[in-house]
Amino acid sequence: MDSQRPLLYLTLIFLGFMLWSAWQTDHAPKPVAPNNVSSTTTTTATPNATGEVPNAALNTANNTVANNGQAQVLTVKTDVLELKISTQGGDIIEASLPTYPVSLEKKDQPTRILDLNGRNYVAQSGLLHTVIAGQNTENLAPNHQALYSAPQPSFTLAEGQNELVVPLTWTGANGIQVTKRYVFKRGDFNVQVQHEVQNNTNQLWSGSEYRQLKHGPYTATGSMLTGIQAYVGGAYYYDDKYTKIQFTDMESEPINLTTTGGWVALLEHYFVSAWVPTQTEQTNYYSKGVTQLGNKSYVLGAQGAVKQIAPGAKDTFTSLFYVGPKDQDNLEKLAKGLDLTVDYGIFAFVSKPIFWLMQMIHSVVGNWGWTIIFLTLLIKILFFYPSAASYKSMAKMKAVAPRLKEITERYANDPQAKQKAMMDIYRKEKINPLGGCLPILIQIPVFMGLYWVLVESVELRQAPWMLWYKDLSVMDPYFILPLIMGVSMFVQQKLNPPPTDPMQQKIFQFMPIVFTVLFLFFPAGLVLYWVVNNVLSIAQQWFINTKIIGHA
Repeated sequence: MDSQRPLLYLTLIFLGFMLWSAWQTDHAPKPVAPNNVSSTTTTTATPNATGEVPNAALNTANNTVANNGQAQVLTVKTDVLELKISTQGGDIIEASLPTYPVSLEKKDQPTRILDLNGRNYVAQSGLLHTVIAGQNTENLAPNHQALYSAPQPSFTLAEGQNELVVPLTWTGANGIQVTKRYVFKRGDFNVQVQHEVQNNTNQLWSGSEYRQLKHGPYTATGSMLTGIQAYVGGAYYYDDKYTKIQFTDMESEPINLTTTGGWVALLEHYFVSAWVPTQTEQTNYYSKGVTQLGNKSYVLGAQGAVKQIAPGAKDTFTSLFYVGPKDQDNLEKLAKGLDLTVDYGIFAFVSKPIFWLMQMIHSVVGNWGWTIIFLTLLIKILFFYPSAASYKSMAKMKAVAPRLKEITERYANDPQAKQKAMMDIYRKEKINPLGGCLPILIQIPVFMGLYWVLVESVELRQAPWMLWYKDLSVMDPYFILPLIMGVSMFVQQKLNPPPTDPMQQKIFQFMPIVFTVLFLFFPAGLVLYWVVNNVLSIAQQWFINTKIIGHA
């Protein structure tokens, strides 16, 4: 038995996982949508696949501002949001985040999330009247293609002002009046959307509210070498289950689900937009693909329960719309399961505790680079004794390496005798040949967990450390840390017993080079963790080799 063979296997598992992560993003099996378990009968029209409006009879206009000469584009500015709202439907056709620049080199250019003219990415909402046989109900409720009016072309949250209201009004031919309001709060990426219906007729008004997100086709990009390819697509929360849905699946495998609570969202790297209905009401979730003027787009939406408004009375539909960073603490407060849009994958059970611990450390040191260093130190302290036992075993293996080599040469043609002689030495010297694997076994899940924390957590986006390390979530611009990591890995190898098998010796000689090349493209924060861990491991192993085993 060769003690180095498990290390080789673990290394291959690690490399295989990185390739699997990249493959999983593009080629993973599609999730099976749950069956429709609607328990109530909705009297409004159900979502269909023929148009954007959840009612084929109402889909008579193309949902682009350019095709409606009367529509205006309103600008809205708060301390954290810059929006453009069209008076056609009151759609949010553009949303930018001034507190999150696109890069450190372009600090004055905010990250744009919603973008009608770029990605055909829009947040839509409207009302649908209950279907009445033999009657055109188009003028009884404004969908997202109706034309609203606004009191002014721009709205700005002034200094000292904590709330900003943007009102839009629509009046039907029969006197139905709807006021659509966007309510913004200072420092908040969450927007309250209201549809207030004033029934000025002598008939009962009956209808529901729908909210949906529309996005054009998306082509995935990323690095196959590192697997860093953030998910871009849809997600919904249904019956306590978080499910991702690719854009193309919204059309090929459309959902049509009814439940209480839940939400729909579109995800991208570090950012998310989401419609959150009232969590106590029953909501129908749907998806579809639409083609207008030859342009393909995909829709993911939620239609609420029916409300009835008596003649002369009024009532209000209320929803929440979020567009901003994947801030786990904030998202968790908005709706159950919304924090799952920070997708740590299969290593979430490791990533979440790591991120919580990093938050605690960061609250003290105030720097994410030093946070990673102290995190590594705490992990080493936590696993000090298991690691020490492993290093002792490896040191003993190094001491008996000449004898193992002699046995290998003596019994080159007799594998059974070779195995028996080696096991005799292990028993006599009280050596566990697998003991040296424990440090790597401990490192791999922690490494993978930290990997996803750095890739997914917006808190570490553009987070500086020191010197030229201005963003720990991207690769080292000068490759200093990967080179140091390669050197530290080489030193570690010299402290470990060499493999007795010549082929394994050659493979292990190249491992520092292979890992150095691989780590060139990893986030600098992740390489920093590995370097610090290697340095601490070298110090611990050197001490054991010289002061404990050597002295003995």
